[in-house]
Amino acid sequence: MTLVSWTLSFLRPHRGRALVIVVLTVLEIGLAALAPWPLKIVVDTVLGAAPLPTPLTVLLPAGVATSAAALLVVIVVAGLLIQLGGELVRMIHTQLQVQMGQRVVYALRGTLLAHLQALPLRHHILARTADSVYRLDADAHCVDDLLIGGLFPLMLAALNLGVMFVVLVYVDLTLALLSLTVAPFLYLCLRYYAGTMTDRAERVKELEATLIERAFEILSSVAAVKSFTRERHELGRFSRQGDKTMRARLTLTWQESLFSVAVTAITLAGTAVILVVGGLHVLAGTLTVGSLLVVIAYLAAVYDPLSEIARTTGLLQQAVASARRVRSILAITPEVLDAPDALDASAITGHVRFERVGFSYDGNRTVLDEVSFDARPGELVALVGLTGAGKTTIASLIPRFFEPQRGRVLVDEVDVSRYSLTSLRAQIALVPQTPVLFAGTVADNIRYGRLDASDAEVETAARSAHAHDFIRRLPQGYRTPIAEAGATLSGGERQRLGIARALLKNAPILLLDEPTSSVDTISEAAVFDALRRLRPDHTMLVIAHRLSTIRDASRILLLHEGRLVAQGTHQELLASHPLYRRMCDRLSVGRSLDEPESVDEALREENQAKETGDRRQETGEAGGLRPMLS
Repeated sequence: MTLVSWTLSFLRPHRGRALVIVVLTVLEIGLAALAPWPLKIVVDTVLGAAPLPTPLTVLLPAGVATSAAALLVVIVVAGLLIQLGGELVRMIHTQLQVQMGQRVVYALRGTLLAHLQALPLRHHILARTADSVYRLDADAHCVDDLLIGGLFPLMLAALNLGVMFVVLVYVDLTLALLSLTVAPFLYLCLRYYAGTMTDRAERVKELEATLIERAFEILSSVAAVKSFTRERHELGRFSRQGDKTMRARLTLTWQESLFSVAVTAITLAGTAVILVVGGLHVLAGTLTVGSLLVVIAYLAAVYDPLSEIARTTGLLQQAVASARRVRSILAITPEVLDAPDALDASAITGHVRFERVGFSYDGNRTVLDEVSFDARPGELVALVGLTGAGKTTIASLIPRFFEPQRGRVLVDEVDVSRYSLTSLRAQIALVPQTPVLFAGTVADNIRYGRLDASDAEVETAARSAHAHDFIRRLPQGYRTPIAEAGATLSGGERQRLGIARALLKNAPILLLDEPTSSVDTISEAAVFDALRRLRPDHTMLVIAHRLSTIRDASRILLLHEGRLVAQGTHQELLASHPLYRRMCDRLSVGRSLDEPESVDEALREENQAKETGDRRQETGEAGGLRPMLS
């Protein structure tokens, strides 16, 4: 689809309004064509010796037609009414254009936001958020700029040119032909400047989006900036990016100004040539002064829109650049669409099974390799392992945030790709380690889990998440507005709101990423009490980093470098797997799981255990483990 057809496609829902605008355009041009004639009659007939045109002789009373003073008043009033009528039509015309332009912009923003939400999670991980916001905000105006700043003025200029040329041929054929001599020069000028300006405009758009991203990054990390006293450093980075963006903008503006001057010079030269030739015709007696004034007025009616387009060519080129950026986003394939025979997941029980699943984010580094396990309703399955082991990836594959390259992910023995996305995700509740809070009240954020939940249900979920007490102490309780990203709440309070939101959803599959890492021991115990009560009817997968979470699991999956190296209960793994023992030792004294020497030592110990496994069973070494963590 070409840029023109793409732009025109946004007019389809507004065909009626567009038709009215076309009618008003024709009416405006007609009134503009009549506007110079009263002046011609005043100059040639009232002030000169030319006879009154025959149509006016028939229309006007005999007393008016023969009295110079009366004729002067009538013609001037007629000219005034024509001018006022033209202004009224122009006002209505402009209002309708602006209304349609705004409607088109907001429609494009809605389409763009819907498309951005439908894109795979991989795109949002790799793409810059500020750039997407810039396209949604600034670049969405491209259709309005192309329609109001380009299409309609060009249409007006083209119709003006046609009407005025016909009238000019009637008045003086030579002058009519001379009025067209500017067209080739305008075309060559436009062709010379247009291509380079579009490229420069696109570069400016990219730089401006980067500048906004820099500001977004600074403000979203202002606590870190302040704690490291890096205000001057960040201001320097922002200023350097701003200088680069400003220089690009000034270069583009200079090119736009040169183009505007060139077009204005061409139209002025054309007007001057016609004025000279028309003046010679007046001196020769083949053209009246009034007719020459009509010609000059018509030239202004044709050249002015062309000059205005020239003056706004920079904006048009920026609109073209914005349109390219918008179309490039819309061209990205959204998430895998539902198959025509997609199944409804609303009746699933929540049995999750991985069959030899392999996954890579970039096609090079393997994140999951031959992972297989079961998680059944009533179980709380903990995923443990060092950073980068693949725990979060496993949780992301179940709701199809990503698609496995190998193997299958099944829910109730059906490949998740067979379910419709919406119905599948409606049956999964996710509690991230750092819950996302939205603008609104506390109740609104909990109700995000189920929008039709009553106030009583919201409060019940909050009580189960051990959040009711701190909510009650807030200034307005559940109606307390939340600051941006929940900045006025502690990490534990935000976590409990996230848990309440998930509990309110009451989905059969519950995915939790260290759900109690920021809460105190008493609150943690209360939360896990609530989870235990929910366990019989739910399948729970917990990404665990705390020993208390691991102990509470009915089964533990130990991951290392993308492979499932062991699974079992806490006691079984503690007795059988050196890496797990080493991890638990670190947790018990509050040390990191990721210290290289501890990992290497555990893996060496595991290899030794494999080599001497039979002897260990015979001598009972496995039963002699330190029981301090059991």
